[in-house]
Amino acid sequence: QVQLVESGGGLVQPGGSLRLSCATSRSIFTFSLMGWYRQVTGKQRELVASITTSGSTVYADSVKGRFTISRDKPASTIHLQMNSLNPEDTALYYCHARRTGTDYWGQGTQVTVSS
Repeated sequence: QVQLVESGGGLVQPGGSLRLSCATSRSIFTFSLMGWYRQVTGKQRELVASITTSGSTVYADSVKGRFTISRDKPASTIHLQMNSLNPEDTALYYCHARRTGTDYWGQGTQVTVSS
C-alpha cells in the first residue's frame, strides 16, 4: 500500500515563503514520477511541479522562478519550496506519485496567502 503524507501548509502573507513536504511509504525511486498539484474549489486540479526518477523537473509557468521541487536522500520525501507567494497561490496542494501506471494522491495540505 502506498501512502503519501503532505505537511507544511499554512497561512502566509503575500511575498512570504512556505516549504511543503511529502513523505512516502516507499522509496521515491520506486515511482517514475512525483510532483505537486493544486486545486481551488470549483476549478480543475493543476500541475504545479514534477520530478522524475532521473531528476528532470517541470514547472507550471505561473510558478517558474518562485517554486522549487526537490527530493531528500535517503529518498523517501519530496519538497516544494515556495517563495514570493501571492494570493493566487492559495489552494489545496496535493502530493502525487505514479508507479507502473497507477497514480497515488495524498490528502492535501492547505496553503493560504493573505494579508
